[in-house]
Amino acid sequence: MENLRPGMFDEDRMERSKRISWLDMDRIATTKCLVVGAGALGNEVIKDLVLSGFCHIELVDMDHVVRSNLNRCVFFREGDAERKTMKATIVASRAMELDPAATIISSVARIETYDVERFRSFDLVLGCLDNIAARLHVNSHAYSAQKPYIDGGTNGFRGKVQVVVPPNTPCLQCAMNRTHYRVMQKRFSCTGTDVSYFEPKTPAEITTTSVVAAIQVREALKLASGKPDKCIRNLMFYDGLNGTSDELEVEIDMDCPMHKKNP
Repeated sequence: MENLRPGMFDEDRMERSKRISWLDMDRIATTKCLVVGAGALGNEVIKDLVLSGFCHIELVDMDHVVRSNLNRCVFFREGDAERKTMKATIVASRAMELDPAATIISSVARIETYDVERFRSFDLVLGCLDNIAARLHVNSHAYSAQKPYIDGGTNGFRGKVQVVVPPNTPCLQCAMNRTHYRVMQKRFSCTGTDVSYFEPKTPAEITTTSVVAAIQVREALKLASGKPDKCIRNLMFYDGLNGTSDELEVEIDMDCPMHKKNP
């Protein structure tokens, strides 16, 4: 047994986390995470995952850095916007500097190119997306693969988090309303091509992004540590202007395609 010496506990990177009795640091380190989206939420989620001890992450995003990203994305720099660097590439590279034990694979691609078999290779999926179509693709593929999906979203000072744990919880599609479907119909023509619908950019603010991302990763820690019963059961709303958070109860919709397909 090693003798105690001054400062020895501070040499362990994860020593403070190990003091939380229910955190299973071994399972966290071996959990394979898919993060979809490398924008503001994706930056914060990747940062928190790595600092929390997750070591196996794949990040997928098809976009490049623009200057308006710089006020809320911790891993982006002025030069990245000037060079139009791909978001996934730069986030993966810089996030690995936070912990040499972490491996982050960057995939410059549309998430729609990932099929169900690809989703089955992961243990957890975290969504950091800003459009309904991509969210529904991730929701349906993660659910079909029977993998937990943690979805996050922000709009100015407001945000939301939903944890989908197949087959025990409602999925994203269970909570969709007519407004969502109208947006879907506007975004896509009947052929899925020649899109002419313009959707305005969503307001974004870094403190809200940080809060929502932190909640997403906290739920990932629960799932990786074998505590799904402690996860958010319903749709959690965060209101940063009023400093409140509430849960909107969502029931499993047996007419939802996911639940019909996977009863």
